[in-house]
Amino acid sequence: MRTVSILTLLLVGVSVTGCGPRNTAPYPKHQAAAQEMAQRLMIVDTHIDVPYRLEKEYEDIWEATEKGDFDYPRAVRGGLNVPFMSIYVPAKYEHDGGAKELADSLINMVEQISHRAAEKFAIATNTKQVAELMNDSRIALTMGMENGAPIEGDLKNLQHFYQRGIRYITLTHSKANHISDSSYDEERPWNGLSPFGRELVQAMNETGVMVDVSHLSDEAFYDVMGITATPVIASHSSVRAFTPDWERNMDDDMIRALADNGGVIQINFGSSFVNKRSHAWMIKRGEIRDAYLEEHGYESDGDEAEAFSDEYREKNPYYFADLDDVLDNIDHVVNLVGIDHVGIGSDYDGVGDSLPAGLKDVSSYPNLIAGLLARDYGEADVEKILSGNLLRVWREVEDYAATH
Repeated sequence: MRTVSILTLLLVGVSVTGCGPRNTAPYPKHQAAAQEMAQRLMIVDTHIDVPYRLEKEYEDIWEATEKGDFDYPRAVRGGLNVPFMSIYVPAKYEHDGGAKELADSLINMVEQISHRAAEKFAIATNTKQVAELMNDSRIALTMGMENGAPIEGDLKNLQHFYQRGIRYITLTHSKANHISDSSYDEERPWNGLSPFGRELVQAMNETGVMVDVSHLSDEAFYDVMGITATPVIASHSSVRAFTPDWERNMDDDMIRALADNGGVIQINFGSSFVNKRSHAWMIKRGEIRDAYLEEHGYESDGDEAEAFSDEYREKNPYYFADLDDVLDNIDHVVNLVGIDHVGIGSDYDGVGDSLPAGLKDVSSYPNLIAGLLARDYGEADVEKILSGNLLRVWREVEDYAATH
């Protein structure tokens, strides 16, 4: 439980960190209760892209930072107990090589952070450690791998990364890899999972690594559902009903299948994930940018692409979602399959400056709680959304691996 002095500052609206965007406080009637619950209940966020952010521009995140969405003071302010550090490996490493080396270097970085600020952070690799760290007020740094490229077709590498603390693997990312087709990629070499991907899912079950279906093509998702012996997660996905025809989010049939499996969808906070208008802006910009890049022969990940995107946004202001859009996504899942199959996977530090009003960084979980309370969610259900559902899946995966 956090200290009374910090909680007092929060209730009177004083910024603890003095940096980062200030979050508005919607639902003022519920703010005091939400602040108290945020400090008392466990909050697990399954997708925070701190390591790759620091790979590009390092900052000491145990101090207040000028950039990014995560640092220790803001995490304390928001009540965040268990941030899954995303060990993100871009798709290009599948073909260029070096995926395993990059993943290991990012894990090294997380370990170094926990060593240098041992009074604030500690690595956690199981549900028991997570609970123990909450009791001594340290933040549990857990890890998930975004993109299975570092497995490099060798199940020995699965064991390697399990030993290094990886507890979920997003099987692919923006391009098909040796494991799975991607929702973002028009090329579908496997029509779902590859033969090795099928082996890997079974091996992950037996090893105790959660299978993450975010980023997968629909066919690959259903392949996973037909193979897995344990519940799976979508670590940072939202609801396709709010972004029609966008395969990156999950449609209602997929959410039902996930629930039947006992799994959980962790809602992504990015505006284009949760709001139809924001999503339409993103799609239009992408189409115009891609045509421009093709016309001039520029690379999609080059400086010219970034400059074009910045200029486009300046001339065509982005439409930001708000807290209610995220709540609508949560409500949709609950109304569809019940309270036991939804959680939070914000994608902080991974979706740039597209975050909704009221949810701008890791200090803002109390705003989410206030919104849930305003929508008549009781404390038991709020706790399931904040951590209980994800922890249930994680324990089931641990238990299965212990007996196989």
